[in-house]
Amino acid sequence: RYNPENLATLERYVETQAKENAYDLEANLAVLKLYQFNPAFFQTTVTAQILLKALTNLPHTDFTLCKCMIDQAHVSAMTCVCVWGALLLGTPTPLTLLLRGQEERPIRQILYLGELLETCHFQSFWQALDENMELLDGITGFEDSVRKFICHVVGITYQHIDRWLLAEMLGDLS
Repeated sequence: RYNPENLATLERYVETQAKENAYDLEANLAVLKLYQFNPAFFQTTVTAQILLKALTNLPHTDFTLCKCMIDQAHVSAMTCVCVWGALLLGTPTPLTLLLRGQEERPIRQILYLGELLETCHFQSFWQALDENMELLDGITGFEDSVRKFICHVVGITYQHIDRWLLAEMLGDLS
């Protein structure tokens, strides 16, 4: 299972999941575990795809589990502090101010998007996503899965909601 010789096959499987709107948490966790054991083989693009696929499975805890398996060398602790500080103030900081290092930039952006979703800052999520649509290249069904999660949250939170607010939360759907 954690044989580095299997890594290329598992990475191709992650790409297949992204293209075909499929999801296999166990295979994705195996990739992340192999990256832990073999840091030289770490692939930012594959890790980004795994994180995005985990976001499509909210409200399950897959995203948190995947996030915790990523070596902190690829995720600056300072970035997380900045994100949380901005969220606590209720004014999320633009992604471009939070991120350093072009190689790990997609991972940090996705972690930020995940924080916005997990803290129900849906309008800010869509704005940040619009500014970084290149993250979704090759990911089929991402936006629809996020909308399904948002509908779930709205359904258990609101007894009544204005149509305009719901549309805004769902990414300005008309």
